[in-house]
Amino acid sequence: MSSHFQDSNLKIFTLNSNQALAKKISEILGIELGKSSVTRFSDGEIQINIEESIRGSDVFIIQSISNPVNEHLMELLIMIDALKRASANTINLVIPYYGYARQDRKARAREPITAKLVANLLEKAGANRVIALDLHAQQIQGFFNIPIDHLLGVPILGEYFLNKKFDDIVIVSPDHGGVTRARKLADRLKAPIAIIDKRRPRPNVVEVMNIVGNIEGKTAILIDDIIDTAGTITLAANALVENGAKEVYACCTHPVLSGPAIERIQNSQIKELVVTDSILLPEEKRIDKIVELSVAPLISEAIKRIQENLSVDELVQ
Repeated sequence: MSSHFQDSNLKIFTLNSNQALAKKISEILGIELGKSSVTRFSDGEIQINIEESIRGSDVFIIQSISNPVNEHLMELLIMIDALKRASANTINLVIPYYGYARQDRKARAREPITAKLVANLLEKAGANRVIALDLHAQQIQGFFNIPIDHLLGVPILGEYFLNKKFDDIVIVSPDHGGVTRARKLADRLKAPIAIIDKRRPRPNVVEVMNIVGNIEGKTAILIDDIIDTAGTITLAANALVENGAKEVYACCTHPVLSGPAIERIQNSQIKELVVTDSILLPEEKRIDKIVELSVAPLISEAIKRIQENLSVDELVQ
């Protein structure tokens, strides 16, 4: 994708959530990561120190709002404040995984809309732009009053499966909400789609209902944006095999993989789970079934285009 390019005004900083991804991005761009430290007061309060001048610079901060979510969100807010007070020219947030996105509307009475709350916090703190990857819902873009570039993981996942050269495939959405995502992958792989019609009696509890579409004898590829406890995806995979699918692969952009997720995936009918490095995968979660692809080339190219005032739209085609 991008080669090294010179821009003395550009600085890239990272906080604690995904330093490995930040290092890859800085290497692709040929720009050293900015010097800063994140420490704690003895009562747990976050203290951030930027250890170089950033006056007049265009600063990009790479931080996923991943587990521990509240720590990483507070780090980001405090860093924005520090940059603003140090006279940064622009403060650009690179948020590979936007936490709190699942509460994006009031599904029941007296519920919060946390995706909007986080957008307000980031904006109020002083962010000028957001680069996000596979937001849980497209409408979250409208929760911001600043420019937002929304990158997609589907091209990266699609390329991986294209190279597999499967014969007879079907792309499966694990629920009705993910049909658009499944359609995008299906278009890339020139494959039909199927949908799992499921009911969710309460959060993180799923009942699989029936399968809409033909999966008989086919290689099924399940796609989702987030896999958290892996209840939905493993139940879906097992249902596909029970209903005649030849084998099942699964993919997602954000491997949250909390609680019993790894154990469920290990014991499921999923042959391979393909994820990106939008969230840092700790060593204990790296099982043989999981294949990790990097979003660093995509994000690097987006940063480069923003700095050169070029269109970012071509990256999401």
